[in-house]
Amino acid sequence: MYCVRKVTEDLYWVGANDRRLALFENIHPIPEGTSYNAYVLMDEKAVLVDTADWDVTRQFRENVEHVLNGRNLDYIIINHMEPDHSASLKLMRELYPDAVVLTTAKAVTMMKQYGLTDENVQVVKEGDTISFGKHEFTFYSAPMVHWPEVMVSYDKTDKVLFSADAFGSFGSLDGRLFADEVNYQRDWAEPARRYYTNIVGKYGPQVQKLLQKASGLDIGYICPLHGLVFRKAEDIAYIVEKYDKWSKYEPEEKGVLICYASMYGNTEEAAYMLAARLCDKGMSNVEVRDVSNTHVSYLISSAFKLSNIALLSVTYNNNLFPNMANFVDDMARLGLKNRKFAVVENGTWAPQAGSVIVKHLEEMNGMTLIDDKATITSSVNENTAEVIDKLAEEIIASMI
Repeated sequence: MYCVRKVTEDLYWVGANDRRLALFENIHPIPEGTSYNAYVLMDEKAVLVDTADWDVTRQFRENVEHVLNGRNLDYIIINHMEPDHSASLKLMRELYPDAVVLTTAKAVTMMKQYGLTDENVQVVKEGDTISFGKHEFTFYSAPMVHWPEVMVSYDKTDKVLFSADAFGSFGSLDGRLFADEVNYQRDWAEPARRYYTNIVGKYGPQVQKLLQKASGLDIGYICPLHGLVFRKAEDIAYIVEKYDKWSKYEPEEKGVLICYASMYGNTEEAAYMLAARLCDKGMSNVEVRDVSNTHVSYLISSAFKLSNIALLSVTYNNNLFPNMANFVDDMARLGLKNRKFAVVENGTWAPQAGSVIVKHLEEMNGMTLIDDKATITSSVNENTAEVIDKLAEEIIASMI
């Protein structure tokens, strides 16, 4: 049975949700699942904009067939060849063999790699325009947002930007398709941030180029491949402003992310002491995370959000605790910069964790160490309290 929603008078959402999938890209937890968005435009020509993951093909096919209502499909636009959006392309081409596929040259190469032919494929380039009747589409390249073949499509008639993976979010849809149908800032900002920072975060300069292109368009709708559709001016402005900050690696808020790696609770105790001292001194925008039971994707999201990061780690095998090392490495891989760090190490006979963290930070761009690393020897004591209190003061001073 079909499940569709109308976006504009001629445009329909024909995507599907997957709440059974536990890990996005088999790495990022998605407790609320994910949506795979696709759209059908009913004009003089019928146009399918992107397809869907193979796991939701039955629902996706029923949706497309319902909207077409016996009509043939004339065009299939592929903005992004990643399998969660193109896996159903083979089926669509079998069902509608006369449909012309519109995509980029790099996407054609990928189609062949995925076992598809380039038969009945038309390559579109930057600025190319095609009319489907009263609707006129223009195509813009968006390489590395977040694959090299990506493009976005803009319907000049209804001012709709089909933005590929840009402006998307983790989370499935529960009947509500539009950002103005939910409390987006309360319920969707964090999944959108975690999606961006972990999926697209490495490619900030490329996102900036896309934002520059988008700034020249009159956008009334943003239709991403995951998550909610934006149609209100204030919602569009909100998500664009967030993307601008995230892609410039600017913190959204003054605040402190405290991440700790603790084996027997002593480093954990120091982390909560630091949080309490910060709050005592007036900085209550504090998040405390255990790197051993918090997936690194959540840590990355918070690291992009907040201005200051405190890393407290026990020494492990004369090195950094593995889960803390994973977080530090991930920050480097995703290109995070412009953050201020405090570092606390712990060890019983040879504390080394702090030195390892500092070395990693020195190799990253735009990272500032607030003070020399602080050291705890085994357990917290009166001296530890003095060290933590001084560190809290220095963290707050660094925010001014």
